[in-house]
Amino acid sequence: MEPTLLQADTEMLIESINYTWILIATFLIFFMHAGFAMLEAGQVRSKNVANQLTKNLLTWSVGVTVFFLIGAGVESVVAGNGFAPGFQGDATGWMDWLYGAVFAMTAATIVSGAVAGRAKLRAYVTYTFLLAAVIYPVVTGLTWAGEHIAYSDVLFQDFAGGMIVHGMGGIAGLTAAWVLGPRMDRYNSDGTANVIPGHSLTFAVLGTLILAFGWYGFNVGTSAIIGEGAFLGDQLGRVAMTTTVSMACGAMGAGLIAWLKTGKVDTLYVANGLLAGLVGITAIPETTAWWGAFVVGGLAGAQLPIVFEFVEQYLKIDDVCAVFPVHGSAGVLGTLLFPFVAAPGVVDNIANAFITQLIGVAVITVWTVVATAVIWYAFKAAGQARVSPEHERDGLDVSEHGVDTYPEFGQPDVATDGGDEVIRADGGERFDESRSSSELRSDGGEPNDGQIKMVMAIVRPDRLGAIKQSLAEAGAPSLTVTNVSGRGSQPAKKGQWRGEEYTVDLHQKVKIECVVADIPAQEVVDAIREGAETGEPGDGKIFVMPVEGATQIRTGKTGPDAV
Repeated sequence: MEPTLLQADTEMLIESINYTWILIATFLIFFMHAGFAMLEAGQVRSKNVANQLTKNLLTWSVGVTVFFLIGAGVESVVAGNGFAPGFQGDATGWMDWLYGAVFAMTAATIVSGAVAGRAKLRAYVTYTFLLAAVIYPVVTGLTWAGEHIAYSDVLFQDFAGGMIVHGMGGIAGLTAAWVLGPRMDRYNSDGTANVIPGHSLTFAVLGTLILAFGWYGFNVGTSAIIGEGAFLGDQLGRVAMTTTVSMACGAMGAGLIAWLKTGKVDTLYVANGLLAGLVGITAIPETTAWWGAFVVGGLAGAQLPIVFEFVEQYLKIDDVCAVFPVHGSAGVLGTLLFPFVAAPGVVDNIANAFITQLIGVAVITVWTVVATAVIWYAFKAAGQARVSPEHERDGLDVSEHGVDTYPEFGQPDVATDGGDEVIRADGGERFDESRSSSELRSDGGEPNDGQIKMVMAIVRPDRLGAIKQSLAEAGAPSLTVTNVSGRGSQPAKKGQWRGEEYTVDLHQKVKIECVVADIPAQEVVDAIREGAETGEPGDGKIFVMPVEGATQIRTGKTGPDAV
């Protein structure tokens, strides 16, 4: 019987709503790249931030095009359907392709966090090309597309990529980090580990929350909203609930173990644990009982500090952003827990279901490790895997990109060129240097006995604004500011990074240099002291030194006239 017009319109409406939902979920998953960028940027040193951001941008840009041209076709071949790349599809098929592509790019970008701070950009981009073209498509061809992994008629269960996407990405990252070797100064000669803190917990937590938001596209988005003309409320509700509960329990589980290990609730472990809870439930959110979400999330979070310590202390692998305990082991754990936490009636035979899950995890792990190791060992043999020690020491931002993520420190209120007039930083009247130099002094002498003086101060960074204001009020707005670190009377501090304690005995300071001729050096000293003093150890010191000569580049003036 031919469908009536009303039936046809209803089917079109259902299809339109479904594809609109798919696109919304796709956009949510794409937005997770912003979360990965912030999370990884926060966990690396400031000299490597631009490199990490660039890798995230190129992961998407290179990977998504390669998956369109090659990867989708390889997936189709492995599934048994012949080579059918993305460009052979139609408009509707391209929406399905894009939905698969954002999952593929999530797996790819996970690797960048593991190899941060020492991998050559060209090596990472080439690996991303191969992952999007072959490594990931083989995994999805064996699982989602082809359904080749089964035992006793029980298919491998992975609803939204807990193992296929996150577990695979975490294992690939660990393998790449193992082949590359640790960052310089990460381990001592006796094998003990040094803590290398990232530069911004703020970025890391912001990235975590962006990822958590996008994860609803990952899990809830994978559920169709309409099927057979009915709203699938039961599945959607279960997926939303288990995703949320597991996320929350992951954060609490990691925080609890960190507290038991160190006596403190480590912020980064809580953030990473939240993500581990999400990874753990991603393979099974539509089948897990409500109490199972607590179990999966809690265990995924709890294993995080333990697995990270094992990787760092025993395997000696420098996994910078903890991608294996967050994505790898948490993905494996959640996938294997499927038959034990399933809602009543979901699993007929727990043993067969577990064996199937175990086979799937083993196949994905072996393929990922072998393929990734071969590629990175080839890079290493060709001398293209890792940057030079000099470039690593200087930072990848400069050596790989020629940029500095933080090019300015303490932007001055005024910029002077040494000319006749400068503008006071406090917004007051113009200050005429020539008039100042001829002003009568009460002692009848010249400032600094006619000599040039260098006033140098080492002070707290947070006092820089007040010092600049004081110097401007004293008529000495020209200064040079440099980031430095040092040790003096200020006591050492203890810090924690991912649950490990380290000692900070070189404190961050700024060095201020002010050369004066027509202004008494003592007035400059007094101005700096007024702005810098807090009354606590570590306020710094001020030094006054003679300057033998000076030349103004623009005018050629020398001596005090140059200053």
